Amino acid sequence: SLSTRHCPWKMNQLPPKSPVASPVSESTDSRVEALDNLSMDSFWLEVENIKQSAEAEQEECSLADVKTQEEGEAEAEWLQDAGLSELLGDPSSDKDNLVLLSTLTRTQAAAVQRRLDTYSRSRRRRNKQPVRDVRDIFGVVTSEDTAAEKEESSPDPLWHNLRTSNTQRKTQDYSCTVRNPGKEEVFNMDVAYSEQAAVLLKGSFLSESRKFKDGNALTRFKIPKGRLGVTRIGDLSAQDMKKIPTLALIELTALCDILGFELKRNKAAKLKTTEKRLFGVPLNTLLENDQKLLPNTKVPLLLQALLSCLEKRGLETEGILRVSGSQTRIKSLEQKLERDFYSGLFCWDEVHQNDVSGLLKRFIRELPAPLLTAEYLPAFAAVQNIPDLKQRLQALNLLILILPESNRNTLKALLEFLSKVVARENNNKMNLWNVSTVMAPNLFMHKGLPNKIPEGKEKQLAEGAADVVRMMIHYQDLLWTVSSFLVAQVRKLNESNNKRYQFCDRRIKNLLRRIHADKDKVEKNQGEPSKIVKVHASLLLKDSLEVHLNNATRVADVLRQFQKNLCQNGWNIVNTVNLLKCNNSTECTNLLLYEVGGNIGEHCLDPDTYLLDLYHINPHAEWIIKQNPSYPRMF
Repeated sequence: SLSTRHCPWKMNQLPPKSPVASPVSESTDSRVEALDNLSMDSFWLEVENIKQSAEAEQEECSLADVKTQEEGEAEAEWLQDAGLSELLGDPSSDKDNLVLLSTLTRTQAAAVQRRLDTYSRSRRRRNKQPVRDVRDIFGVVTSEDTAAEKEESSPDPLWHNLRTSNTQRKTQDYSCTVRNPGKEEVFNMDVAYSEQAAVLLKGSFLSESRKFKDGNALTRFKIPKGRLGVTRIGDLSAQDMKKIPTLALIELTALCDILGFELKRNKAAKLKTTEKRLFGVPLNTLLENDQKLLPNTKVPLLLQALLSCLEKRGLETEGILRVSGSQTRIKSLEQKLERDFYSGLFCWDEVHQNDVSGLLKRFIRELPAPLLTAEYLPAFAAVQNIPDLKQRLQALNLLILILPESNRNTLKALLEFLSKVVARENNNKMNLWNVSTVMAPNLFMHKGLPNKIPEGKEKQLAEGAADVVRMMIHYQDLLWTVSSFLVAQVRKLNESNNKRYQFCDRRIKNLLRRIHADKDKVEKNQGEPSKIVKVHASLLLKDSLEVHLNNATRVADVLRQFQKNLCQNGWNIVNTVNLLKCNNSTECTNLLLYEVGGNIGEHCLDPDTYLLDLYHINPHAEWIIKQNPSYPRMF
C-alpha cells in the first residue's frame, strides 16, 4: 500500500553555514578550508532547492512503505542475486551451482559460505523446513559453534583471518601511511580485490588527505597492462557481461567482509506510475521508446539532448550547475518537453543554460528509481567509510559493474559531461569539488527512499557523498574497466558450462585446492614458441590474413599488417565504407580485432594484447577484424 508521507529528503534543519575564513589570512590550509566550506554551502543550498521543488509538488512524492526484513531474508536475496538461489533448498541443482562455485577465489567462497550459514541458522530458528546443510555443498563444518573445532583440526591462517577480520576491524585502528598526492600508484586488477585485502590484513594502509578538494591533489593510479591487455566495459559481449554482475557482487561482498564493512542493500520501493513520457519514467521504458525511433540507443534521447545543449552553450557559463534556474521556468519547460520533444518542435536555442542544468538535475531526481539503483544506493554511500583510497575505488569499480546496463550507460554519459565542466573551470569557476558537491544531492537523495540523517552527522555524510561523486568523475576511466580476474572467471564459467563436478564430503580447502589446481593448468605447450593462425575479416575482405605469432606479436601489429596488405596487395574489398581514408591509406584505429568463441562470447581486444598468450588461453577461438561500430567508441 502507498502512504502519502512527505518526501524523505525534507530535513528537520539544515546545518549552519560554515564561516568563511578572512581574506587577510595567509595560511594556505585556511584558504583551502574556506573554499571547502563555501563548496559545502553549495551542497546545502542544492538540498534546499530540491526540498522546495518537492514541496511544490508534494502530491507526486508518495512513498511505498518500507518493510523491515526478517532474519535471513537479506541473505536469501543475496544468494539469489549472486546466482546461487538453488542453494536455498533445491538439491537437484547442486551441480549447476558448482559451475559458478568452481570459479571462486578462497575469499569469495568464504563470503558465499558465510551467507549460506546465516540463512540456514535463521531457517532452523524459525522451525521451517531445513535447507541443504552447508556441509553438503562445501563439505565443511561451518557453524560458529564449531569454528574452534575447525581451526584446531585444520589450522588455516587465511580461514582464521577471514573468521576474525570483522571483530578485529571494529576495534582496530588502521595503521596508515599518508599518500603522496603527486605520486602514481599501480592499480592491480589481475588479483581479486578481496585477496589483495586479505594479504593487507596485517599490513598498513595508505591514506590520502581528504582536506584538499581539487583534482590536482588526487592520487594518480595506473592499471598495469598484462600480456592479455585491459578490458573495458563494452569490450565484452552482452552474453558475457550478464555474468559479470553476479561475480562482482560476490567479490564486493568478500571485499567488505575482509574490511569489516556490512554490505547493506535496499529493497526497491514502488512508486505511483506516471502518465508522463519523459520525466519520472523508468530508464528501461525510456530506452525502449527511444529505440523505436533510433535503434541501439544506449542513453535516453532526452538526456543526450540536455547534455548536448549544455556542452554547446553552457560549459563556459560561470556557476553552471551551481546557480539555480527559475523553478517556474523549469516546470514550464518540462511541460513543453513532454508535449514537443519527440515531435522535434522543441527549440533549445531560447532556453537559458541555468534552466537547462536545472532540467538535467530534475531529470535525474525524477527517475522512479535512483540512477545508482535503490538496491545499491546505500552501498555507494558507504564507500566513503573505507579508509584506503585504492580500496574505495575497488568497491566503486565493482558497484558500477553490478549496475544494470541502462543505469551504467546513463551514469557514464553524465560523468563524461561533468568531466567537461571541470575541464573548463577557469571560465565557469566550477572545479571538481564544486561540481561534486552540487551533484551529490541529486544522485544520493531520492523521493523513493528514506533519507534519515543522524543528528550531528550531516556534514560528515554530505562530504562523504560528495567525495564519492568526486571519485566517480575523476577516476571514471579506471572505474569503467572490467578487472582481469573477473574476465578469467567468465572464461572459467564458459569452460565449465557443460562440466559436472562430483560432490564429496571434504573440507572446503580440499575443494578449493582442486579448483585452483584446475586454474593453474595451462593449456599451452610450453615448448611451442610460435604459431601460425588465420585472422578473418569477412565483412571487409573475401580473403583471410595468415599471421605468424611469436611472443612479441600484439594486436596492434596484426592490424598494421592487415592495413599494409590491404593497401599494397590489392585484396578484394567487400565493404569500403569509412574504411579507406585520404591518400588511399587505411586508418588502423578504425579497425578492431575481436576474439570470438571458445571460452568467451565475443571480446574486443586491447591493441597491446599479446596474441600468442591469448591463443594459449583460448586456442579454440576465432579472430575477426571488424570496423569500429561507433567511431570514436563511446560505450
